[in-house]
Amino acid sequence: MQEPDFSGLRAIYFNGTLKRSPEVSNTEGLLHASMELMEKHGVKTELIRTIDHDIATGVYPDMTEHGWETDEWPELYKKVQAADILVVCGPIWLGDNSSQTKKLIERLYANSGELNEKGQWAYYGKVGGAIITGNEDGLKHCSMNILYSLQHIGYMIPPQADAGWIGEVGPGPSYLDKDSGGPENDFTNRNITFMTYNLMHTVKLLKDAGGMPAYGNQSEKWKKGQHFGYENPEYR
Repeated sequence: MQEPDFSGLRAIYFNGTLKRSPEVSNTEGLLHASMELMEKHGVKTELIRTIDHDIATGVYPDMTEHGWETDEWPELYKKVQAADILVVCGPIWLGDNSSQTKKLIERLYANSGELNEKGQWAYYGKVGGAIITGNEDGLKHCSMNILYSLQHIGYMIPPQADAGWIGEVGPGPSYLDKDSGGPENDFTNRNITFMTYNLMHTVKLLKDAGGMPAYGNQSEKWKKGQHFGYENPEYR
């Protein structure tokens, strides 16, 4: 079987760690496995630690227009829009996503009402995934929250679009700790590999097809009365 070529694709990874650079992030240790696999197949990747940036809290595209003095999100959003693949990554805290991951989701949501060149919501034609690490329960819960949020705002979610590693519940070793078993875990390594290829395959299918078909999902046409065959039974 010939190895696929995904040259020309772009992927952006956001790490929702609570540790500022250059402090070691266990989440970063795992997500690099996915990034390196993408790069091997010609995908241009970029990694952003959310906490390293002055991202204002809120659900508007530019929070300086709503009372905040500074907001780096408008510039970061340009990178999101330039990427075909978005992977939201982060640690588990109290069984849930970190505050930095939640802030990222809120700011992605802030731009979801914008339109692409086809008149669809801004994230149509892009794919999303999730990578989670921790040493307490919550891996699937965190992934569900991220993947639901991404599909809700317009991202396509491929099969098996999440991966993670969870150590012993409690104050046990983290992914990059000596003898944690994380980097050698076959289940995690299989999932990170399947997730990465499914992200690349899905966005390649979308791009080769010219993106997500526009018929039936253009909000401006709906507002103007074109309802694409839908009939409200109350008015029949």
